[in-house]
Amino acid sequence: MFIKRAGAVLLGAVTVTAVGTAAPAAATPSNDSVLIWYDATAAAITAGGATTQVTNGRTWAIGWLAAARAQKGSHANAYQRAALAGAVHQTLITLTPTQAAAADTVLAADLDTIPDGPAKDRGLAAGRDEAADLIAERAGDGLDPASVNTPYPVPAAAPGIWQPTPPAYAPATQYGNRVARPFALRGAGQYRPAPPPALGSARYQRDIAEVKAYGAANSTVRTQAQTDTATFWLGSSYVLYTPILRAAVEQSRGPVAERTRLVALFHVASVDTQIATSDAKYAYQLWRPVTAIRAGGDAEWLPLHATPAHPDYPSGHNTYSGSAEQILTELVGPKARGAYTIPSPTAPGVTRTYTDWKVPSRENVDARVWSGIHTRSADEAGIKLGKDVAANTIRNARALLAG
Repeated sequence: MFIKRAGAVLLGAVTVTAVGTAAPAAATPSNDSVLIWYDATAAAITAGGATTQVTNGRTWAIGWLAAARAQKGSHANAYQRAALAGAVHQTLITLTPTQAAAADTVLAADLDTIPDGPAKDRGLAAGRDEAADLIAERAGDGLDPASVNTPYPVPAAAPGIWQPTPPAYAPATQYGNRVARPFALRGAGQYRPAPPPALGSARYQRDIAEVKAYGAANSTVRTQAQTDTATFWLGSSYVLYTPILRAAVEQSRGPVAERTRLVALFHVASVDTQIATSDAKYAYQLWRPVTAIRAGGDAEWLPLHATPAHPDYPSGHNTYSGSAEQILTELVGPKARGAYTIPSPTAPGVTRTYTDWKVPSRENVDARVWSGIHTRSADEAGIKLGKDVAANTIRNARALLAG
């Protein structure tokens, strides 16, 4: 009954619309440098980014943190816009080199709208210098794709211990994240969550029973609305949250520097969160529901959606969601300034409309259970871990922005 009530609440809080194609981003004013470079960063990473989500988050964090640092040099609008352009452009041509020509085009067009003068020249130079310095500072941080996916020595099969999952039985991913260098955390395990429920405990048994019933490929109790939610939130957290953050930036009434800091701190927090997530996943090595359910006697059980290749606890989708919710709540407020609409790569032609940052987190918690790929304990621990790491980012914002 709890699950059905939760689904009803969520459906009352979000508008779901089927459309012919995913809605594009709203037209960007020619003098809104923040949205211009936001869209340029997203486009460069989509077209020429890394194969690993955290590496792409690192590109965002470097470019926008460098811009925020450079903007301290002057409050003049021309300076701050030029500093943003210089920092993000320098980052994109360095870290997404195949997209350099496109970045050059954006730079030329944006600079044409900034009044000529010393402020523009100094801002552009400062942005480039800060980006170059931060790229050098982050060299060897362990967030390149090869380091992120360092091979994981799978332990011997035992109750509760992660094993490769059907149907692909693919090698584990993101094992190397746990030893990467964070931006603001003292260490990857600084906010490691408490252990998952013990095997055989009442909470563990409820968790597994819920996934078995509601997350099965052939579930007879999961509603169509629950299936739709699971499918909508199945895709990459980075892809799903890029339009959410964009909506917050677009709706903001703040100056260029304030909006730049929002983007920078959002992605610093997301990178640190993903490092903390892998630390916890590989510290606890908890098996996935499909492994547990099959070991419990239902040898043919399969989830609605294929299980990602890493341990269950905590849920990475939910750590990302918790981090995003916390940053947006602290820097923007608990509510959006207007409704915002996002598409999903795994639900083509469908959009969802929200008015706050909390409902996406709540949907993510349910979605991973209804997909059959996480326990609810893993989802809830993920939300808390993401919020803890993001709060740490905010507490360290002054030092991060000072460089």
